[in-house]
Amino acid sequence: MQSNGIKNDSKESNHHLQHVQSCPTMQTHLNHDTERYRRSSSSSGNGSCTPGSNSRSPSPTPFSPLIDRINSRIASQDKWFSLEFFPPRTAAGAVNLLHRFDRMFNGQPLFCDVTWHAAGNPAGDCETSSITVASAAANYCGLQTMLHMTCVKQTKDQITVHLNRTKDCGIRNILALRGDVPGDIEFEPTPGGFNYAVDLVKHIREEFGEYFNICVAGYPMGHPDAGSYEEDLKHLKTKVDAGADFIITQLFFDAETFLKFYDDCRAIGIDVPIIPGVMPIQSYASLRSLVKLSKLDIPRQILDEIEPIKDNDVAIRNYGIHQAATMCKKLFDSGKVHGFHFYTLNREVATMEILKQLGLWKCLDLRKMLPWKSTANHHRQKEDVRPIFWASRPKSYVYRTREWDEFPNGRWGDSSSPAFGELKDYHLFYLKSKSKSEDLRQMWGEEITCVEDVYEIFSCYLSGQENRYGHKITKLPWNEEEISLETQRLIDLGLIDINKKGMLTINSQPAVNGEPSSSPSVGWGSPNGYVYQKAYLEFFTSRENVAALLEVLTDYPLVTYHVVNHNGREDITNADRLKPIAVTWGVFPGVEILQPTVVDPESFMYWKDEAFGLWLEQWGRLYPEQSPSRQVINHIHDTFYLVNLVDNDYPKGNILFEILDKMQRRREEKRATEMPHNVDEEISAKKLKVSNPKDEQDMAWQLQ
Repeated sequence: MQSNGIKNDSKESNHHLQHVQSCPTMQTHLNHDTERYRRSSSSSGNGSCTPGSNSRSPSPTPFSPLIDRINSRIASQDKWFSLEFFPPRTAAGAVNLLHRFDRMFNGQPLFCDVTWHAAGNPAGDCETSSITVASAAANYCGLQTMLHMTCVKQTKDQITVHLNRTKDCGIRNILALRGDVPGDIEFEPTPGGFNYAVDLVKHIREEFGEYFNICVAGYPMGHPDAGSYEEDLKHLKTKVDAGADFIITQLFFDAETFLKFYDDCRAIGIDVPIIPGVMPIQSYASLRSLVKLSKLDIPRQILDEIEPIKDNDVAIRNYGIHQAATMCKKLFDSGKVHGFHFYTLNREVATMEILKQLGLWKCLDLRKMLPWKSTANHHRQKEDVRPIFWASRPKSYVYRTREWDEFPNGRWGDSSSPAFGELKDYHLFYLKSKSKSEDLRQMWGEEITCVEDVYEIFSCYLSGQENRYGHKITKLPWNEEEISLETQRLIDLGLIDINKKGMLTINSQPAVNGEPSSSPSVGWGSPNGYVYQKAYLEFFTSRENVAALLEVLTDYPLVTYHVVNHNGREDITNADRLKPIAVTWGVFPGVEILQPTVVDPESFMYWKDEAFGLWLEQWGRLYPEQSPSRQVINHIHDTFYLVNLVDNDYPKGNILFEILDKMQRRREEKRATEMPHNVDEEISAKKLKVSNPKDEQDMAWQLQ
């Protein structure tokens, strides 16, 4: 919750103070000496010959200011909601909050906001700072984000620095507050700073014009430090007149209180949207703390009703859900309210239940505008093309391309000099797994004795069956999500079987020839369109399999392949390295062809570092360094190859499983008729040169 008035603009700072501590000094993880990738979206680099490769398409998600989205919802009377979160105290809490963002994203909030805490190093680089959390919500979770900003202990110049950094993060929405000093200390203006929120609003408009949408706080019961309710309304109007775009209110407990406030605001000429702030009662202790810190008057009826159940947390929460849902329904019925802002206290159960009762939770109606998850960073709004390799790791892709000056729009362009940032910071909170190490060991094996144990883990993940330890495998290092409907199509074709036989798939898509964009399994984009895909498989496999595969592939000229080992010394492809291949495209009414996913040979070489690295960083580290389990994972990392296959003849279906079946038969034939060392001769015959290593793990294949 927030507050904003004569002396005291941010009550949420005190209310959440018990949850927030100062961030420990940490080396920033956000500044790396990586080459910037400067790709002009209007460049004329070589493209794929696939339909749509040369077409210029408007962004499927053009930027629309938050205030325009709010006004559009009001005009159409389309109901909506938004959510507030505060930065957690610990790095582990930041990881949990980020995954909560992902879950709440599925309910389609119009936006979320992140509070600003003067006591918690809000402008720092650590994972618990307000700016870092807000940036992660926008960039890595795709949430339209608003950042609180206060005047407490900050000069005008410092605030300008924070606003510029917020702008650089791609955030365009600010909730302008004066803020509270931690504890019971009276607010004293900082020399060179601002006294009130209205001063901050004026400063933002003077320095940044219309770049930021500005929200301010309103008080349905009047600010506790104001001389009167009427005086507080006048102060609210000065903030609106100074340039505020909309208002979010402090919480309240009955519909009539808000409706009176709404009418009174309109009566004095406040005509911007007024969004009611709602906080469900979740515990007796938090309610008492709320009364003390915010100086709110709670209706006697509510106090009397919760007194008998004050020691029953479940009963209190259920009461809070019922009370908030009932109040919200009354406000909807008034015709004056079309959306609510929920103060979640970083909890999701109560808020989600209220949203479901109100019919606002729209998880089942979520439509992908692109095959991959977009970011809410303003600078990337026109981005509509990405390599397929990061399909299951969009946060990593955003992180590794964060230094790019421009982002592909309409076509991928020339691949001669892509520059992805290195991914060495697997510990960053927005890249870490949400699962604990002990949970991952239960899924991926308490003990691994051979590569076949790993094959079993992959096949159990795809089949949904429990592993030998009785645990269901819901994720792998390359994919944090459970199996999609799209992947199920490939399972029906034999995806599980090839994993059991040592082709460990980490990315795939079926062939699609003009299916409706509304398809629940492969659909994306605007309604009434049609989508197309080339069959794609990406997998790790052994040296022996690769030798057989390269021989089989000579019979399939319409299949593009790329094979690479962990250090990149072996880099084998039949593709033009400077020409990306479109593997997904769509045709929609009234726009040019959209081509959002490509296979780009140069980008694949950057992806392979990450793909191989996950064996060691996420899987191998689960076991002691010299343990047999660690050695098996290291062996796979050192000796297996990463392969991608594209079947360009998409109208005829999917030929890739036939190829892999022939590869296995060819391998078995070689095993039956030749000595093991003759595999090297076979590779050499395929125009590959084999070195004579001292250690089998250092074996390298070189192109002649």
